[in-house]
Amino acid sequence: MSIREWPSQERPREKLLARGPGVLSDAELLAVFLGSGRRGKTAVDLGRDLLARAGSLKTLLDAPQGEPGIGSVAWCRLCAALELGKRYLDAELRSSTALTSPTDSARYLKSRLAGYPYEVFACLFLDNRHRVIAFEELFRGSIDGAAVHPREVVRRCLAHNAAAVIAAHNHPSGVAEPSSADRQITTRLRDSLALVDVRLLDHFVIGHGEPTSLAQRGWV
Repeated sequence: MSIREWPSQERPREKLLARGPGVLSDAELLAVFLGSGRRGKTAVDLGRDLLARAGSLKTLLDAPQGEPGIGSVAWCRLCAALELGKRYLDAELRSSTALTSPTDSARYLKSRLAGYPYEVFACLFLDNRHRVIAFEELFRGSIDGAAVHPREVVRRCLAHNAAAVIAAHNHPSGVAEPSSADRQITTRLRDSLALVDVRLLDHFVIGHGEPTSLAQRGWV
């Protein structure tokens, strides 16, 4: 039975319009973007198959190329939707009066860094009221790590006339536990930035779960 033959209240698009996107399952959300299934499978069936093969929605969307069974048009739609979500968070962060909660910055940084298969070190540059000036990815590495150079972070702070910085990097393994090297570079960054009167507010480690704040652990 095709989706067109389903009761209207059970069709993904109609359900979304009537009750909002939050009520749709992951497979139903994928079906909206896929648009159609293939012979013998509805778009929802195809969405379920893709999720089952990938293991999770995150793994599916983090894949560098389209999964078998997803055409290039549908894959482009999914990638565009993911990028729109990131840009929405970026616009929301920039429009806020100030970063008042670690949760706000952690959520944004995770959206930008969680999908990389290699380590990326990035910074949020803030003014003296803790409003966002810019976000930049500064260093990239292999799956084992990225070399972080405090001098370059200082240089970018001066270029943005930043008064404060929030640093972040991802762990491709998904484990967000800071290493001894993470603690050491945090100390070096804090001391280097202090020489130019810039505060290091936090350093987040991004993994599969909640980001880990080194400031909350008393390590900044």
